[in-house]
Amino acid sequence: MKFILFFLFAIGASQFFYTQIIPIPDNIDTVDLTFKGTSINPYDQGYEKDGKLIISGYIDVYGSHYSDTSNSNGYQKFPTISPRKDQVGINILQVSAKYQSERFRGTATIFGGDCPESSWSGYLRFIQEANVGFKLYKKLWLDAGFFRTHFGLESIQPRENMTLSLATTTYYEPYFLSGTKLTWRHSDKLSIQLNAFNSFNQFVETNKNKAVGLSISYNPTDKIRTTFSTIICNESVIPSLKQVRWYNNACIIYNSKKVLWGLEANYGYQTNTTLPLLNSSSFLFSSLFAVKYRFNPTWSTYGRVEFYYDPNEILTGPVENENHTIVGENLIGITHGYEFKPIPNSYFRIESRVFKNNGNKIFSYYNTPSYFRLEVLAGIGFWF
Repeated sequence: MKFILFFLFAIGASQFFYTQIIPIPDNIDTVDLTFKGTSINPYDQGYEKDGKLIISGYIDVYGSHYSDTSNSNGYQKFPTISPRKDQVGINILQVSAKYQSERFRGTATIFGGDCPESSWSGYLRFIQEANVGFKLYKKLWLDAGFFRTHFGLESIQPRENMTLSLATTTYYEPYFLSGTKLTWRHSDKLSIQLNAFNSFNQFVETNKNKAVGLSISYNPTDKIRTTFSTIICNESVIPSLKQVRWYNNACIIYNSKKVLWGLEANYGYQTNTTLPLLNSSSFLFSSLFAVKYRFNPTWSTYGRVEFYYDPNEILTGPVENENHTIVGENLIGITHGYEFKPIPNSYFRIESRVFKNNGNKIFSYYNTPSYFRLEVLAGIGFWF
């Protein structure tokens, strides 16, 4: 642990005495994929317009240490990215095919690794996304199939995030959705989308109800992007219990040559949820703020603060405290790390995070109940 802390300090200190000043290019936004994985209309990026098929690949390898004791399945609490303790693993190994012409488009991505094994759909787990669409009229498109999420700042792919770890709010948001999207791209600044999905976070429907939503993306300048998404659904698997969920997500991103930051806020409301009798409505609130500072095109440092409050387990359950009582979550997390990019389409990151759950000991430090969890993660990724 002392070596890791010294390594983190040495990387940071080296930036203040960096003698070879390398200018940051004007097109830094094209080589840094941070916060681009949850666009409501991802076809605007990385596609040919002349009907050309694009094949791409991506691999992410990680090493991790957690103070929290692993579960019986070998995963940590909140397992998604880097879910296993004290070992080297593959988060994601994926291959994608993308096609777009003037009137038709489609994408398909298959993947494997610890990330899909720990947190993806039990049905067709190897499919990350698979959807097709066509132009209905001028700027109006209809797409259908399996989609990656458009909620939040962070995605399932570490290359599209600022950090190696996922924020708690990202962990509980939908990773994947199946259904249809109706997208109207008014201009480079404004896009509006209507959504109808099978469920909140499933490829296969869990009951007879659908999830419907609206997303609006507005980019007032080249440096600022904003998005608002809302979804309404009933996810109860008990026919006699109606749990209407209304979930709202708002994000703003600022990106310049030196500084990139993102702010996310979420509000959720659900009927018949309050513990322990499920006889009244409850709410959740979560947020994160993440910022990256680029010393040059090769080195950068980043930090993130996150907050998650779901006292009646709208999305989090079931979570038990040290007395094996079901409780909600009230989490605060702070992350700090460094990124090295040997070539533009790659990264090496090392970071640390401290988690605290206020009020209940939901973590286990070598079989001893604890409010805290400490993490140290390292990861390397490459794509083509």
